[in-house]
Amino acid sequence: MADQEEFVKSVEYGMRLSKRIYFGKDRAVAPPKQMTAMEKMAESYFPTSPMMYAVIENPAFVDNPDIPSYQPHVHGRCDPPALIPLQMNGVSIAADCYFDTAFITVTGSWRLHCVMSCRSCDCRIAVPMGEQGSILGVEVELPRKSYSTKLVAEDDEKENKKLVKIEDGCFLKPHIFTLTIPEIDGGTYISVTIRWSQKLLYRDDQFTLSIPYSFPVYMTPVGKKISKKEKIQFNVNCGPRAEVSCKAISHPLKELDDQDEKLGWFYEADVLNWSTNDVVITYKISSPNYHGSVLLQSPQQHDTDQRKMFSCYLFPGALECRKVFRKEVIFVVDISGSMKGKPIDDTKQALSVALSNLDSQDLFNIIAFNDEEYLFSSSLEVATKEAIDNAIQWIDMNFIAGGSTNILNPMKQAIGMLSNAGESMPIIFLVTDGAVEDERQICEFVKSHLTQNRTMCPRLYTFGIGLFCNHYFLRTLATMSRGHYDAAIDVESLQVRLERLFSRASSIILANIVFENLDGLEELEVYPSQIPDLSSEGPVVLSGRYQGVFPEVLKAKGILADMSNFSVELKGFKSKAIPLDKARVKQQIEILTAQAWFTQNKDLEQKIAKMSIQDTVISEHTRMALVETEKVKVIKPTTKRKVHSDDEKIEERLVQKTILLHYLGFGFGNLTATIENIPPGAIDIEDEAAEIIAKAASNCFGKLCGLCCCCSCCIRTCSNMNHQCAIALTQCLGALGCLDSNDNLFSSSLAGYLDRKIIILLRDGRELLGTFRSFDQYANIVLEGTSERVIVGNLYCDISLGLYIVRGENVMLIGQRESNKEELPPHMTCVSETEIKRAQKADKNAEELKGSTRRRMEFLDFD
Repeated sequence: MADQEEFVKSVEYGMRLSKRIYFGKDRAVAPPKQMTAMEKMAESYFPTSPMMYAVIENPAFVDNPDIPSYQPHVHGRCDPPALIPLQMNGVSIAADCYFDTAFITVTGSWRLHCVMSCRSCDCRIAVPMGEQGSILGVEVELPRKSYSTKLVAEDDEKENKKLVKIEDGCFLKPHIFTLTIPEIDGGTYISVTIRWSQKLLYRDDQFTLSIPYSFPVYMTPVGKKISKKEKIQFNVNCGPRAEVSCKAISHPLKELDDQDEKLGWFYEADVLNWSTNDVVITYKISSPNYHGSVLLQSPQQHDTDQRKMFSCYLFPGALECRKVFRKEVIFVVDISGSMKGKPIDDTKQALSVALSNLDSQDLFNIIAFNDEEYLFSSSLEVATKEAIDNAIQWIDMNFIAGGSTNILNPMKQAIGMLSNAGESMPIIFLVTDGAVEDERQICEFVKSHLTQNRTMCPRLYTFGIGLFCNHYFLRTLATMSRGHYDAAIDVESLQVRLERLFSRASSIILANIVFENLDGLEELEVYPSQIPDLSSEGPVVLSGRYQGVFPEVLKAKGILADMSNFSVELKGFKSKAIPLDKARVKQQIEILTAQAWFTQNKDLEQKIAKMSIQDTVISEHTRMALVETEKVKVIKPTTKRKVHSDDEKIEERLVQKTILLHYLGFGFGNLTATIENIPPGAIDIEDEAAEIIAKAASNCFGKLCGLCCCCSCCIRTCSNMNHQCAIALTQCLGALGCLDSNDNLFSSSLAGYLDRKIIILLRDGRELLGTFRSFDQYANIVLEGTSERVIVGNLYCDISLGLYIVRGENVMLIGQRESNKEELPPHMTCVSETEIKRAQKADKNAEELKGSTRRRMEFLDFD
């Protein structure tokens, strides 16, 4: 994840910089206002709609490209670069909903209105996505260039070595994707198309789609004559014979006529201001009972898998009279040191809500674990009000973050407690934020207990927090046990998502679902292979591939809450309106990735990479790349000697360059972060290039000198060198030590010296010692308790100067003083200020005498 605080700081600085832009004599036009303190509390600078920002490193470039303001020149550079939100001239959004998945396409037009026409800058795209959003692609059109994203296989070393690699294209937050487009000229109009997929929320037999579409006021172009067009289109396709009715719409959309099994709404208008509300649409699929169907489809010609496709869905229907299963629930919760703070506080809140919602006939227990296990009770307790109150009190007393992470032992204890489960639904909730070394062993242990003969095997509902846990380990546990997996990558969403998972497990109405008449199919592959239970909180949607003739009616049966058998017939339809490969590929890739991790199957990893590239869905085995296509004019070769300037001799060619972007996958856990108890959301800070070069330089000089190469030693060595050599060496070391990626040589690296005792070597050779108190962007330094160290031969004296300001341009070398080491050799003698000045004068007289003697002897030829 990118640095969120730095992003907010950059946007805030960009808003201040935008005040430099001159919009003409119209007094009704004004630059964007900065947020007040109250507005910052209610709303941050994080994007709430698709946005573009100008990346400003040099503030002098900020101006209106049409009307120069001729403002005073601004010196210095922005570190970090400022981000100025660009004004948007038009936007259209299209949403296609299939079952529980929506595909969003946003096309917008922005203008680089804040940079001089003779200058250029990078532009950053920020894309906030909805529920479990996954970026599919970005296309950018410029007058002479275009950019588009694609996916490449992670293990294709030969191909990836040829590509340019940059650390760009990352998630600012789990739902906000950012991408930087390089070098766009000021005043340029930019057309951007963004595609992503997201999940629909299901509750009370209704689907809800929420698309981030709340534009800040400062995105509206200034001036009344600028056209601002807005278009919204929304399509729903839930298969044939599905009765869809719209319940609520946030924007004034008009319903379109039925078009080939789908229902649509449309809106288009010229607006004065952009929308300040998200697009929210709620619709219902009407049915009084369990209902569903099977959709069949042939593969596309370019599909790498030429088996036929099917997708099966089963909805719970109206649930007024539906009975949920009686439950035996064990909560297995991680309380290791990394859970300290908000993660464990929100987990306690969500767990208290889950306990309060248990039925009086349910049984429960709680196991808290770090490197040890802490049990609320030695056996399952009946969920009476008294037992629940005691459990909540026990949670408050025992959920104290500390220690390491061990998952195997608490899982063994939990499954042991459920071994004698009768006619109830056994459920284990596993909540963790860490990864462990024996994850495959845990999966094998759980798998062996699931295969035992019993009416109802334990269901594992797993929940991952942050990026340091192995999400595919948790998904494997949930998939093999007919359970469910969820995660809160962003700690802010932990409580809401965890409560939603508890609610889903508490509302199971149909279990042990199987299909009876699929034995005649060849090469059958179903995702997931173990059909999850049907809950009133969401439908069951399966997909897969097969060879052969699919039955006209698919028979599904299961067990109801009263332990009676239930069966339903799902009729098959051939449908071309719903792209099954596109609608279900993300689910298939996630399941296959978990399977490939568990089995360590390299062939399966290659299959995942092919599926990911074909359908542009991000996976753990692919990386996103940015393809730059530029129109270049080329003169055709001619056999004639005379050069013609005719237009016929010049042709345009497309030149492509591919840039490999940042890795976007979750990874397979971080054992080091778990062992060190790094909290979720913490950013791994790697050594920057400047630090690596500085360390290498220090080691190099240390080996050459055979001595310590700290800053005080360097200064002492330079004092005994030829003047020109000393200048060259200190400038070299100073450049290496203060090198910064934004060319701001000192200001970014000086912060580490604040409130520390330092030593400075100036251009005139003087040495200053003192406590570093402050600095500015020009590296001007404020020293407290300053003294000037004067060395003459074996004598030295520290002359007190008090509070002292040093101009940055005079500094050649700066370093921290080491209090535990002697700064000067033992033969050096400290003397008074009078004595050192007397020694300085004598040394100066000796140098002058030596110089005059040499001038007198110049007539002699010693060669």
